[in-house]
Parts: sequence; structure tokens; C-alpha cells
Amino acid sequence: MASSATTYFQDRTAAPFSNEIIGSTENLRVSLISDQPRIVEFGGSPRVIVSIHVGPSIKSDCRRGGERHRATIIHGDVEIIPPKLGSVWEINDRDTALVIGINPQVLNRIVEESGGDSRNLQVMNRFQVRDAQIEHIGWALKAEMESGYPCGRIYMDSLATALAAALVRKHSSLSRPSHGVRAVMPVRRLKDVLSFIEDNLGRDLGLCEMAAIAAMSTSHFNLLFRKSVGMPAHQYLIRRRVERAAMLLRTKKLPIGHVALETGFCHQSHLSLHMRRVLGVTPQELINSCY
Repeated sequence: MASSATTYFQDRTAAPFSNEIIGSTENLRVSLISDQPRIVEFGGSPRVIVSIHVGPSIKSDCRRGGERHRATIIHGDVEIIPPKLGSVWEINDRDTALVIGINPQVLNRIVEESGGDSRNLQVMNRFQVRDAQIEHIGWALKAEMESGYPCGRIYMDSLATALAAALVRKHSSLSRPSHGVRAVMPVRRLKDVLSFIEDNLGRDLGLCEMAAIAAMSTSHFNLLFRKSVGMPAHQYLIRRRVERAAMLLRTKKLPIGHVALETGFCHQSHLSLHMRRVLGVTPQELINSCY
């Protein structure tokens, strides 16, 4: 298996990933990275790293901070890496990740503005967590990056601030336990459902199938899925099909009609309808923007 040493947000001293899109400001750096199966060594970064898995499920073996985590990683899974903490991943499938590096000073400012002492702030080392807020911020950053940053630096800085606040509030030494009771789907069952969806995007999936994976009635499943993910199951399925189709179209290797069928749409017009609604562009416009 090939071996690669990468430094992400430091100066590169080794071969870059096979496909990478980068954008940055003083507060934030965003990379969409794709790589073939290999061992990846990361020496650490002065920034806080948030990595969100994009696309099909993969098997990963990660060692970081004296811990080892082996699991199937699914779309939307989040890893959080504190500054200067190295990692080693063994990736067994083609992997794509949205990797966000945030300046620790942004987190410190959040703490100080709320009356806290930033010297007590320590970001937690997180493996494969689900966090709907961080995920939504990540997808907003990804959309902004892929559109060529039309909203400018102020939008990026606002997203950096929102991400920093989420990290301080839920993934740091200053996190406070929530006292509110909010019925959500158990994490293990949610991961099983999301993994099932990823592996079957090209099929005509029914709500009953998803509910069966979660071992719930359809009505209970629909309620808890919406509360856990932030949207109904049918909307999530369509969004993931559109996002998978967009990823395939950007490779410019498959015709639109083939991609539509591959991702569970009835035909090209069906894909075009939903892609315009979700992404604001048609498949052909998306292809043209890649040239």
C-alpha cells in the first residue's frame, strides 16, 4: 500500500492528494480532498481541524492522541483534531473529505466575549461524531468554495465564527451539558440508517425499509429522523442523490442520463429538476462550470 505524509494546512513537503480544492482566509482554510486507498500520516497543524466525510461509506483505521478508532465512516461523520496533534489513517477505499482548519484565535475570542478565560480552553479529540450544526456549516462552506466564493470574506468569517462557537460549546473543555430533553434517534441506529442510505442511493428506497433498519415504526422513525438530521428522510435521500450525482458529473466521465440512473433518478429531467432545486444549477450548468 502506498504511503504519504501530508501537512494539510502547513507548507507541503510531500506529494499532494490526488484531487484537492482549497480556499482560505486568515480565520479559516477549507480543502475538499480526495485520495486513493493508502496510509496517510498527518503531523499536526497549528489550527483546529474539522474533517467531514463526503460520499460513499469507507472503512478507516485511525490512530491519534494515544487512541485507536476503527469503523465504517459514513457521509457527514465528523472528526475534530486539536492543534498540533498528529494522526495516522489507514484508508481501505477511495476517500473524500471536507477538511476545515480554523484559527484557534477565533475560538479564544468566542470564549472571551462570553466572559470566560481562553487559557482554560482545550479542544477535544473527537472520532466519528455526528453534529448536525457543524455538518450544516461544513456544507455551506463547501457550496461557497465550489461556487468560487461569491459572498466574499465576510461570509467566510461569519461561518468561521459559527463553527468556533459550536466547537467551544460542544467539543471543548468548556462544554456545558445540555439540560433540555430532546428526543433523537440513538446514534448507533442513526448511523446504520445513514449507511444504508449511502449504500443504496441508486435504489427505489421506501420509508418502511429505512424504519426497519432502525427497528422502529415508520411514524416514530420519521419523527426521530427529522429531529436527528434536521430534515425528513425523503428530503435527505433526495439531497444525497443530488450531491452524489454532482460528484459524478464533476469527473466529466459519465453522461448525464447515466448519472441520473446511477443515483436513483428516473431520467435526466428528473435529476435536472431536483439538482436545480437543491444546488441552484442544472447538470449541464454544473459540468460547464468545471471547465
